Amino acid sequence: MKILFISLGCDKNLVDSEVMLKLLEQKGYQFTDDEAEADIIVINTCCFINDAKEESVNTILEMAEYRKNGNCKALIVTGCLAQRYQKEITDEIEEVDAVLGTATYDAIVETVEKVLGRDPGHGDAGAKELRFEDVDRLVPDQGGRILTTGGHYAYLKIAEGCDKHCTYCIIPKLRGRFRSVPMERLVAEAKTLADQGVKELILVAQETTLYGVDLYEEKKLPELLKRLAGIHGIRWIRVEYCYPEEITEELIRVIKEEPKVCHYLDLPIQHASDRILKRMGRRTTQADLRRIIERLREEIPDICLRTTLISGFPGETQEDHEELMRFVDDCEFDRLGVFAYSPEEDTPAALMPDQIPDEVKEERRGELMELQQEIAFEKAEAMEGRELEVMIEGKVADENAYVGRTYMDAPGVDGYIFLNTDETLMSGDFAKVRVTGAAEYDLIGELME
Repeated sequence: MKILFISLGCDKNLVDSEVMLKLLEQKGYQFTDDEAEADIIVINTCCFINDAKEESVNTILEMAEYRKNGNCKALIVTGCLAQRYQKEITDEIEEVDAVLGTATYDAIVETVEKVLGRDPGHGDAGAKELRFEDVDRLVPDQGGRILTTGGHYAYLKIAEGCDKHCTYCIIPKLRGRFRSVPMERLVAEAKTLADQGVKELILVAQETTLYGVDLYEEKKLPELLKRLAGIHGIRWIRVEYCYPEEITEELIRVIKEEPKVCHYLDLPIQHASDRILKRMGRRTTQADLRRIIERLREEIPDICLRTTLISGFPGETQEDHEELMRFVDDCEFDRLGVFAYSPEEDTPAALMPDQIPDEVKEERRGELMELQQEIAFEKAEAMEGRELEVMIEGKVADENAYVGRTYMDAPGVDGYIFLNTDETLMSGDFAKVRVTGAAEYDLIGELME
């Protein structure tokens, strides 16, 4: 039996997909990229913002056509959209055979087998298989994953859920309360990944900085980083989703002193106007943000700071927007992305007065991105002459050139460095490179002797 597996959304969702792939492989299922030849289609969905929701719904509807008219014998929907819209999916899309919630993805094999084993003669052919448990459940260790990232880097999900309850965010309702994965389990998983050839670990969670507070009654991210750094074969460790108010001096010290930990932090700050931050339910002020950014750069001068912002949050005035523009101009983030605010049902922000028209949201988003583009291009040009360690990602087709990433670039969201060479390099190799120029967000370099 051949399975087409479609994983949508964030890298945390991707980890769940990789676990499901491994469970299915262990039972003898094969995989295909061709919808037309798939016996089973599994879609791991996302619904964090409206665009993600639309992509998930459109993908389900597209795959439903293969369930109705093609070779497909089972269509299964998992993930955040499945958790949030279970009833709508089962009521409105008759081709869907099963729906799994965010805390039950480990039941994928049992679900597939139950759907395939239905006996039309006993009247259960049209029944839906629904599997939902408490969203606060932490799925037990399933003993491995099939890596879909190329094998030289992998995401390590260190916690599930979130306790912050920002007013715009639905994640706590879909993923449950914050719960850390036990440290011994993470270290064992990281060792297995290293044995498989993984050289870069990217630590992810809804919030990484609070790792350990529920299990060990204190923040344990610094200790986890030190233990992961002791694993043979791991060269880089990258930390994402660090809430600025939870960054400690101990964490800064470990990033500064541990050679394997990349001088890179992802700080999702969302805004800089104190009034809007308060409406968002964020636990920082602009003064707090400036202080932690200044502290990070003081202690780690070459640190690369990435952030994300929301434009057009309910009640955002032109003055709030201009304050955010000044903040971005002053702080000069190395990497920055902006989302236009997306009202999500069942969140407090969706019910707030003073919703901003879509065209204003997009206009403000465009202004922020234009400002950041100037900053990013200047920073890229200033890199000329720097000598950097680069992880090779692959070869440029039909050219003696390779594409790679520096410590400043997380896969999929940041830039690349391109280098011309007659030497043969492999994905996952590390090379010493001198930066010779820049092309917008990306760098150009040459191999050093």
